[in-house]
Amino acid sequence: MVKIGRTWLLALGFLMVLAYGGTAAAAAQPATTAPRETTATASPVVYVANSGTNTVTPISTATKKAGTAIKVGPHPKVIAITPDGKTAYVGSAATGLTMNSVTPIRTATNTTRTPINVGFDIPFAIAITPDGKSAYVVGDGSVEFSGLFPITVATNTVGPLISTGGTTPAAIAITPNGTTAYVTNYGSATVTPITVATNTAGAPINVGQTPSAIAITPNGRTAYVVNNQSDSVSAITTATNTVGHTIRVGRFPAAIAITPNGKTAYVVNAGGGTVTPINTATNKPGRPIRVLGGTPSAIAITPDGRTAYVVDSGSSSVTPIVTATNRIKKLIPVGLGPVAIAITPRGRTAYVVNFGSNTVTPIATATNTPGKPIKVGKEPWTLAITP
Repeated sequence: MVKIGRTWLLALGFLMVLAYGGTAAAAAQPATTAPRETTATASPVVYVANSGTNTVTPISTATKKAGTAIKVGPHPKVIAITPDGKTAYVGSAATGLTMNSVTPIRTATNTTRTPINVGFDIPFAIAITPDGKSAYVVGDGSVEFSGLFPITVATNTVGPLISTGGTTPAAIAITPNGTTAYVTNYGSATVTPITVATNTAGAPINVGQTPSAIAITPNGRTAYVVNNQSDSVSAITTATNTVGHTIRVGRFPAAIAITPNGKTAYVVNAGGGTVTPINTATNKPGRPIRVLGGTPSAIAITPDGRTAYVVDSGSSSVTPIVTATNRIKKLIPVGLGPVAIAITPRGRTAYVVNFGSNTVTPIATATNTPGKPIKVGKEPWTLAITP
């Protein structure tokens, strides 16, 4: 068991250990198949990073079938896709003589390009600017090397390390207008703003202890920082880079998602088994929502903003929350040890990564019914879906 100080880091990380070890059996899976998802051009594709087999599995949302696994670097645990959907970037950790790297995947052919060396820093998070020109790779290395690397998407070349001025960078979010990237420094209780145009770091902003997750409102005015060991959320006003409010939430908050209309932020409290809604107009927390499982770890909201889906690692389930009333619906059983979730662009299907059963469960959002589990590689960790 890992130490409590790192247990809830990045929401998806270590809760799978609790779920995998503490759940007697996976919930039974109905044979129902979720409806097909189509778009005006091509169906979205789900890319799943398998940390145990050093591969990425593509899943067609039209057929709910897994394609041929794509070989990448060791222990892939982070993935991001460019806004045009043409490239998926997969972060891998060093092992033996290999270096920490990011592998670009051409989504049109599901083939890899030359891995991009990011040196001493283990990729912890990847974010891509809204214009698709730059990818930022957050690395957790030694104190003197911790920071983030900018990658020019057009050439897949990496720029010099940008030091955050803090320790143990953990998460990143970029403002909708693409001007500023905010990086949480888990070890120094700060958040560093990065000016995208110049790749220069501003003065670190003091927040609560062990900031582990961050989300920015759609209007770009506020960045909400989840402080894991302070049981709080810091609201940063992006115009001034100052903390306007510190909001008390539940125990060990670990993940956050904001509704598309920007009115509500939902904070997953991993230690308390609850989700705290925050009114973004007033920065006041609402009544905690008790989820049906005991160890919630991740959250995603449908594009129409009507439903928030909360992954519970301990009970191998997903709890839907109706955002209009903040009431929960019937528990949805998935595979063993779910750790991550993503929803298709049109919102018809949610995909849940099950670390313990090496599967992905599709959920039809219209009926909240799980489909047949899709077999992927060993120890799937996270996922991303093309636009």
